[in-house]
Amino acid sequence: MYDQIFDWLKEHRITEVECIVPDISGVARGKILPKDKFISEPEMRLPEAVLLQTVTGEFPDVGIMDMTDPDMELRPDVDSLRIVPWATDPTAQLVFDCFSSDGIPVETAPRTVLRRVLKLYEELGYTPVVAPEMEFYLVSPNPDPDIPLIPPVGRTGRSEFGRRSYAIDAVNEFDPLFEEIYDYCHAQNLEVDTLIHEVGAAQMEINFLHGDALDLADQVFLFKRTVREAAFNHKMYATFMAKPMEGEPGSAMHIHQSLTCNKTGKNAFSNEDGSPSEIFFYFIAGLQKYLPEAMPFFAPYVNSFRRLTKYTAAPTNVEWGYDNRTVGLRVPRSSPQGRRVENRLPGVDCNPYLVLACSLACGLLGIQQKLQPSAPNSSNAYELPFQFPVTPEESIDRLRACTEIQEILGKRFVEMYIGIKESEIAEYFRVISPWERKFLLLYV
Repeated sequence: MYDQIFDWLKEHRITEVECIVPDISGVARGKILPKDKFISEPEMRLPEAVLLQTVTGEFPDVGIMDMTDPDMELRPDVDSLRIVPWATDPTAQLVFDCFSSDGIPVETAPRTVLRRVLKLYEELGYTPVVAPEMEFYLVSPNPDPDIPLIPPVGRTGRSEFGRRSYAIDAVNEFDPLFEEIYDYCHAQNLEVDTLIHEVGAAQMEINFLHGDALDLADQVFLFKRTVREAAFNHKMYATFMAKPMEGEPGSAMHIHQSLTCNKTGKNAFSNEDGSPSEIFFYFIAGLQKYLPEAMPFFAPYVNSFRRLTKYTAAPTNVEWGYDNRTVGLRVPRSSPQGRRVENRLPGVDCNPYLVLACSLACGLLGIQQKLQPSAPNSSNAYELPFQFPVTPEESIDRLRACTEIQEILGKRFVEMYIGIKESEIAEYFRVISPWERKFLLLYV
């Protein structure tokens, strides 16, 4: 494995290597090494605490955290080796897996969590196939976090206003940026497909081609960084916050999911005659039952809940239906071989490894328990009752009580994740917002 990596580094005349470990928040942690040092000393270690930081860089007060802070052994995944196209000097990036000193995968590492779920599918004879859709906003540079975000200036010299959903000209406003994004993605073998303008002002969506879940998680992880870097080059920000601007819709990470039967190589969601299979209905039922219980993985921050309100193009329940975008679980129109389920719940602020792991885990529980879904909904599901937790605290309480999700994802991992989310919530509530100063300072 190392020889293959070393040969690639020499062939591409690499001078530096970014050694990356995705943490629980989806942040790229790790080290940057000169190529010669990486080749001469390839063994790498980092403390497990690197994985377990809040999004603000703090550590949770969790009893099962090892206070001796032992090192993990890092092993590179050769399939993740890519160029860093925006670097000044020839630079490579390489994603690492985490192991304990005795060679056991570290259960709090997001890649380990996803691998764990994929292994359970393999034991049943299936391989998940996924295709993420990534929504994000372009905004003007915003160095002062107390100032609200505004859309950036495009080639016309004006900031975007109003609704420009699917407008070609609105995308063309930022052609130089998107040409660079596609060039960067091509250089990294990120298999992006369609680009559209979404509903919000300067809100965009880029879709990925379907494929292996771990590979797509890596691609999404690198894609977020890629878009941000390209935006910096064009004097704007790209944000993957779930709800960055008041009065504008939130940004989602819709996940299309299906299963391939390992024996036949065919879509397990379809029977030989083209009709939906039992596995298809089990999978939907699992999502219906467990998505509300696993909400912290689909809405990981306080801001995430601002997106999940009625009439904002975000789901409010676990209804499912054929070609119905008002439900949480949409089955797009397709051939039998293309039959899939679109999970419309996750925000784009999710950790891609964990959101794929948890969405697939919910479907797996439905298969294991042979659950039956509700009848498909063909009406406006926004008119139906809200079915998700309405606060981060409620979502954490429900995850803590859901032993089935904990068993699939790993009990220690879930406990650590809950600790991190509780620490973030506590820190959020220490901040006094402009709304409070505006309306409460002199009037109550």
